[in-house]
Amino acid sequence: MDTLSFALLCLTSFFTLTNPLGTMPVFLTMTQGMTEKERRFIVTRATLTAFIIIMVFTFAGQFLFKFFGISTDGFRIAGGFIIFKIGYDMLQARYTPMKLKDEEIKTYANDISITPLGIPMLCGPGAIANSIVLMQDAQSMELKSILIGSIAFIYLLTYFILRASTRLVNVLGETGNNVMMRLMGLILMVIGVECFVGGVKPILLDVLAESYQGLPS
Repeated sequence: MDTLSFALLCLTSFFTLTNPLGTMPVFLTMTQGMTEKERRFIVTRATLTAFIIIMVFTFAGQFLFKFFGISTDGFRIAGGFIIFKIGYDMLQARYTPMKLKDEEIKTYANDISITPLGIPMLCGPGAIANSIVLMQDAQSMELKSILIGSIAFIYLLTYFILRASTRLVNVLGETGNNVMMRLMGLILMVIGVECFVGGVKPILLDVLAESYQGLPS
């Protein structure tokens, strides 16, 4: 694979899997009532958390999976459950404006910036699996550098998209924000189902293959 094709593959796949546009409604609804400074802190922490996690798995993913006996398929199944639950809550408009005390805001911001925004929204099982596979395909230092640069670029772009999303509150209004939240919640539920099926399918195929081999000839 030439460098240009590999770079396009890295950029398109990670942007799709990171899905900053799909994360916008979650971020907007969960940070209603917060100041711009508090939102900026959440965006920065979430994108940094996601970037660090994805880089760890990029360089050490295969080792960690083997060490802990974790399969990518199992990771996809768990991630699918989490994403589906988030999407369902958004579809039911469960994310409502929260009035927090000053001493509670920092703890709340720390919590949501890591989960669900950082993980699994910006760094889900799909993105992690993609980074491991692409790192295996990158045989040269040039391709490895392209992969790392592409990941860094996508998360930098994600940071600016989420930062700009705070301005959409005034543009969309309450009705528009609720409509977008429900629509993206439905899309997230579909993504969660796809992620779950993507993990279950190979496991079922392996079980069927083993059962078939165990049948008497």
